[in-house]
Amino acid sequence: MADMDLKHRTKRFGLDVIKFFEALPKDETCRVLGRQLLRAGTSVGANYRAACRAKSNADFIHKMGTVEEEADECGYWLEMLVESAKVAPTKTDLLLREADELVAIAVASINTARKSGGRQ
Repeated sequence: MADMDLKHRTKRFGLDVIKFFEALPKDETCRVLGRQLLRAGTSVGANYRAACRAKSNADFIHKMGTVEEEADECGYWLEMLVESAKVAPTKTDLLLREADELVAIAVASINTARKSGGRQ
């Protein structure tokens, strides 16, 4: 996947997380879990952009590791919202699928960078 495509995709993910957060019920649990999701979801794109500007292969791998962690964390917060019965699973399906795909892309990029010694 081209850098620009993934930059757009990770930004779109962050914007989708913002919309999801703004539609959450207005109780304390949703505020706490939602803020965690909001922080992680919006940082995926920011960290990917930082990875694109990495100064070395090791720096790229490190920054893509952060992308992986933040995308995976989004999945956790979405699962918590569903399993606490705060939102229906159908409301989180698309975001959860995208978070999982972004994790897979980050892992593949890291593995490729480790094998080839260059960025992917």
